[in-house]
Amino acid sequence: MFSFFKRKNKPVNFKELTPLYADMHSHVLPGLDDGSPDIETSIELVKGLLQLGYKKLICTPHIMGDFYKNTPKTIKGAANELKSALEEENIDIIIEIAAEYYLDEFFFEKIEKQEDLLTFGDNYVLFETSFMNPSTLLENAVFLMKSSGYKPILAHPERYVYFYGKYDKLKELSEKGVLLQININSLTGYYSKEAKKTAERLIDDKLVSFVGTDCHHARHIEKLNKVRSFTYYRAALELPLLNRNL
Repeated sequence: MFSFFKRKNKPVNFKELTPLYADMHSHVLPGLDDGSPDIETSIELVKGLLQLGYKKLICTPHIMGDFYKNTPKTIKGAANELKSALEEENIDIIIEIAAEYYLDEFFFEKIEKQEDLLTFGDNYVLFETSFMNPSTLLENAVFLMKSSGYKPILAHPERYVYFYGKYDKLKELSEKGVLLQININSLTGYYSKEAKKTAERLIDDKLVSFVGTDCHHARHIEKLNKVRSFTYYRAALELPLLNRNL
């Protein structure tokens, strides 16, 4: 139940927290989407995430049928390029791949035809929708993913404007077996006040299964360093997050 008594952001003793070693949502692979544009940037972003305590990065570049036309081949190629560069720099971190699928007709066709999707962990599939408009494909897509043995994860639900004022819709999705992943930086108000409020409410209601950095660039790293002092970050880490099983 949502409480009107907001937690205050008091200093957090990070040493007392169990850190997350695996990030399951990032855009650090070079040259694939709106994240890292080149290998040099990718290396710097990985160094920043390593300093935050991450030891495994599951890279999830966008796949959008009419815009980011990534494939398993292009994603694996970029991941191999990054791995080689990290080895040359003696940077010890695990790089794995999946994708952030945009819920469009191209993605729906993939699951309808039972094409193999890029997954991670326990057959998890990360997907997103338009930020402004609800997808008419959502209910059927979730049904097809689940009936095909996938475990769907809705990326950053706190950022979708069409859920604002309709919080119960998020609870309904969770009840239907959709796992929810919030962006850590939402807790700083980085995206919007409403995204922050929704993320906090999802934490209060224990509806968050994953947290991700959704790291695209250096500004995200800067915010990730600051958010560790937030009480809601502690509250998130106290949840039984599935990041710890990756």
